[in-house]
Amino acid sequence: MKPWDKRDDMVVHEGEPFNAEAPAAALAAGVVTEVDGFYCRNHGTVPEEGPEEWRLVVDGLVRQELRLSLDALRGGFARCEVVATLQCAGNHRAGLMDVRDIPGEIRWGSGAISTARWTGVRLADVLERAGIEDGAAHIAFEAPDVAKDALPPQPYGASVPVAKARSGEVLLAWAMNGRPLPPVHGAPLRVVVPGWIGARSVKWVRRVTARAEPSTNYFQATAYRLPSGSGSMPLEAVAVNCGILRAGRGEAVGYAYAGDGRGVARVEVSADGGHTWTRAELDAPPGPWAWQHWRAAVPTTAGTELVARAWDCDGTPQPQCAAALWNPKGYANNAWARMRL
Repeated sequence: MKPWDKRDDMVVHEGEPFNAEAPAAALAAGVVTEVDGFYCRNHGTVPEEGPEEWRLVVDGLVRQELRLSLDALRGGFARCEVVATLQCAGNHRAGLMDVRDIPGEIRWGSGAISTARWTGVRLADVLERAGIEDGAAHIAFEAPDVAKDALPPQPYGASVPVAKARSGEVLLAWAMNGRPLPPVHGAPLRVVVPGWIGARSVKWVRRVTARAEPSTNYFQATAYRLPSGSGSMPLEAVAVNCGILRAGRGEAVGYAYAGDGRGVARVEVSADGGHTWTRAELDAPPGPWAWQHWRAAVPTTAGTELVARAWDCDGTPQPQCAAALWNPKGYANNAWARMRL
């Protein structure tokens, strides 16, 4: 096994901080990704803090500040389980780097995505216990892992609007796939924000703060944003996208995902570079916040370029060309998926 009890075939981009994408075999094996094959995205060293010492502070624009142990969370709130796909904002960055280099960024392929069954309590229930004041518009999360790539170096943080935080699918999770969270995935507690980029699902969360404005943390205010006019906008919901996981014996297999509960309506696959298309068989998702697997009968001879494209349930298609999506950080590439056999 590689570091952190991961599979030997994980695609490791960095050892410290540990950043690795899931191998295609792990993603294709089932709709729920095994923990040892789940992708990892970290900006700092994995914290070493046991559940005995750990406490969650809920503060800011609340009527009652809370300080909760893991036992208090388990015993004081209704338990909830959500099957949700998490995807790094840099998934498919390699396609953008093929257009133009992006120095200093990880060359993620199509494996910075995975799906798990998360267990914990609803963030909404904890916020209700604290009592959000009228002036609160955002909920910020703070973790202890210090990110050296932040300017200046600082602990990781992020925020989501109150409306998303109060949605029933957003969890404070202590387990994935029925097992306690491993340290590399956020033990003892992490945030899970289904449908949004993985950067908002803060690991090792130790503080939840109700604020009038978004978090000023580097990873909310500067990173994980797209250029927009003279400024930038934060990345939030994941756009419809797909990936090709394997091809052979006349069949292609892959995944498709549309964030914020939109679901995928259609996937098509081409074996001639996009001139003709075959509609793929699309599996039902295990829940509204999870990806779907697909398969299509297409020629798979050596030298063939397979292309796949998807539409979400709102009728929004994937864009064809990665060049039009290029940005200086290499985020949010949801252009057609391609695989040369």
